[in-house]
Formats: sequence, C-alpha cells, structure tokens
Amino acid sequence: MNPHQVTRDFEQAVATYCGSRYAVAVNSCTAALLIACAYHEVDEVEIPRLTYVGVGQSILNAGGRVKFRNELWQGAYRLEPYPIIDAARRFTSKMYQPGTMMCVSIHISKILGVDQGGLILHDDPEADPVLKQMRFDGRTEGVHPKKDTFTRGFHCYLSPSVAAQALWKLSTLPRHNK
Repeated sequence: MNPHQVTRDFEQAVATYCGSRYAVAVNSCTAALLIACAYHEVDEVEIPRLTYVGVGQSILNAGGRVKFRNELWQGAYRLEPYPIIDAARRFTSKMYQPGTMMCVSIHISKILGVDQGGLILHDDPEADPVLKQMRFDGRTEGVHPKKDTFTRGFHCYLSPSVAAQALWKLSTLPRHNK
C-alpha cells in the first residue's frame, strides 16, 4: 500500500466536509499560506495588524511585502487583494468560499486538533497539481526525480501518520461547528 494514500483520503474527506473541490494537506497553516502566496506570486499583501506572526512571514518568504490594516476579525480574513483566506481559527462544514485558496489549521489547539497540520481548500483544477508539487519539495509524488518536472517547492507535506489521526478525528466532528 502507498503510505500517502491516507493523506489523499484525508484531503478528499476534508474537501467534502468543507465544501471545496480540492484540499492540499501540508504540515501547518503557515505552510499553507506560504504555498498559496508563492503560487499567486504576491506583491503587497494587506493583513490585519493583530494576527499570527507566521502570516506575515509567509508573505515575506513568498517574496511579498506586508501592509497592515486595523481590523477586528473572527475566524477568518482575506489577504488583500489576493483570493487567499487565512481561516486558521475556523473549521466547519461547507465553510469554503468558491474561487479562493482558504488556508486552515489542524494544529492541536484548533477545532480539528492533531499534532500539526494545515490545508489549502480550493476549487482550481489547474492549481491542484502545482500546489501538491509545491508542498513536496517541488516534486511530483511517486515520480522518480530523474523523470520529474520540478516547480518551486517547499518541504511541508503532511506525514501519513498525522493524516491518519486527522482523518479519524474528522469522523468524530459534529456536522457543523460554531
């Protein structure tokens, strides 16, 4: 059996639960934001002044610049002007907003709390294989490096053991979380 199948099963289960077409599992919401920002080749990104430091670092590490805005937010907010949403504090059924890359956290302190992890929820069939390569060091999972075409990448895939824990925990969540 391919050990990464459980990760694919987890991604499909989350996509179904949250209402997105695709889900790309990574090792943290910060990594999800980094990949989404790198994919969109961000320039200047505006975020709330009061947010997690990793959001700004993701923007900077993707080559962008951070601009702060005064905003009281709860659960999720948009990285303006891009279709990227930081939803690290939100996880519920049918939460996905079409046309976006919604980044969620499954860290132990969050609703679907396991050791670590994050996801990019999206609906773009062209972006999906690219995002999956980006999370796996720019490589295609299961393709020998000599036969692969590489893209910009980061070492942030979700380990199969964490995906298995998260898949089990997802099955215990209520249909909807406030």
